[in-house]
Amino acid sequence: MKKEAELTHLDKVYWPEEQITKGELLEYYANIAPYILPYLKNRPLSMRRNPNGITEPSFFQKDVGDSAPDWVKTFAIEAESTGKMVHYMVCNDVQTLLYAANLGCIEMNPWNSTISKLDYPDYIVMDIDPSDKNTFDDVVDVALVIKEIMDQTGIEGFCKTSGSSGLHVYIPFHKKYTFDESRDFAEILARMVTERLPKLTTLERSLSKRKKNQIYVDFLQNRIAQTLACAYSARPKPGATVSAPLEWKEVKHGLRPTDFTIKNMADRVKQKGDLFKGVLGKGMDMQKVLAKLESLSEG
Repeated sequence: MKKEAELTHLDKVYWPEEQITKGELLEYYANIAPYILPYLKNRPLSMRRNPNGITEPSFFQKDVGDSAPDWVKTFAIEAESTGKMVHYMVCNDVQTLLYAANLGCIEMNPWNSTISKLDYPDYIVMDIDPSDKNTFDDVVDVALVIKEIMDQTGIEGFCKTSGSSGLHVYIPFHKKYTFDESRDFAEILARMVTERLPKLTTLERSLSKRKKNQIYVDFLQNRIAQTLACAYSARPKPGATVSAPLEWKEVKHGLRPTDFTIKNMADRVKQKGDLFKGVLGKGMDMQKVLAKLESLSEG
């Protein structure tokens, strides 16, 4: 079956201030496809669509129904809320990636698990979510405390910008543990962070209930069907920013999410390669790490 995404309205301006067009977004995804596709492959995709650009309303679409071409892979899951089957798009190739982007999916939001083992994520995510009172240097400080705890317990983790105001730290699990187990582990790690940075961090999700300068260490992203913009995803934010994998030596004061855009990311990966590939690696032994975390807490 011939796979070919029909690309339309390429001159439509998606980022008015920068005068960046839909065509330029599609060109970005065509160039970055070899790097982003490993983080989309065999994962249900929740589509956030901005068909008229970043200054106009967006909407989420989970069910592609019969609207997608026959060659687009889908995966049907029963929705708990309605009992109806939802046909998620699964983006395994560049043609499907371009098809999604042509629908106005500026960002790509895959599940943390694959269709082969839905309840077993490939990784956990620590989402460092600042308030508008925080600086990005504050966000960096939180990421570095997570890195400090990981180093003390032998965990290998990987950091990327969210493409917006935060940072994401991923820890590979390689489908060894359920979402419940993963979330419990993430909560332990998040609590340790708040113990080390009690003034700066919180586990309070509600902005209105936080102290004005506190950063939310979000461990609740580790649930089935929960999504974040994946590595190398563009974001519908000013500057056409990208969720950019980082070397840990880059995670320091002065780092800015606006440093990474659809204009420079392709050149960056040609220079540095895929800094995030370890996220899909073998993962850790949770019991051994929990024992080390317990000894740290007791110490």
